[in-house]
Amino acid sequence: MTLDPIISIAGALALAVILASAALHKLQAPAWFERQLDAYQLLPTSLTTVTARALPVLEGALALGLLFQPSRVTSAILAAGLLALYALAMTTNLLRGRHDLDCGCAGPNSQQPLHPLLLIRNGLLIALAILAGLPAAERTLGLFDGFVVLAAGAATLLIYAATDALLANRPRLLALTGR
Repeated sequence: MTLDPIISIAGALALAVILASAALHKLQAPAWFERQLDAYQLLPTSLTTVTARALPVLEGALALGLLFQPSRVTSAILAAGLLALYALAMTTNLLRGRHDLDCGCAGPNSQQPLHPLLLIRNGLLIALAILAGLPAAERTLGLFDGFVVLAAGAATLLIYAATDALLANRPRLLALTGR
């Protein structure tokens, strides 16, 4: 199956921005991220610090790799795997009944408790990574194609940001409605 290159490039662009943003959150507040990682209780304490330092570097490298054709497929596959790993960490803690645990998804300034809807969001991000890594038809892209790539990438990011804001504010919305 080959896609129009606009689709795979727009998906790669949107995913690159999401991964770069995640990496920046972690790099700007390394102590916060290390505490978040430790709170998941999935790693031995001896591995928490090194993992907390390595994950933002990996996310940044994948974001960069998604932007360039020679590394796009490999970066997309690795991004899908990393997102699946994050979903597995959330699933494990949800199964443990730890719904009050902050997922750490929105950075140090926003609390977002674990919820099954986050797994759906991660599933959609995994699908986006797969889409970005699928083979694209070879054709010359024109100026209008570039505009469409940017518009489609921006629209994807806006949908992601709106969904993330709704998920982050879900507890407040439920409290306001008395649920």
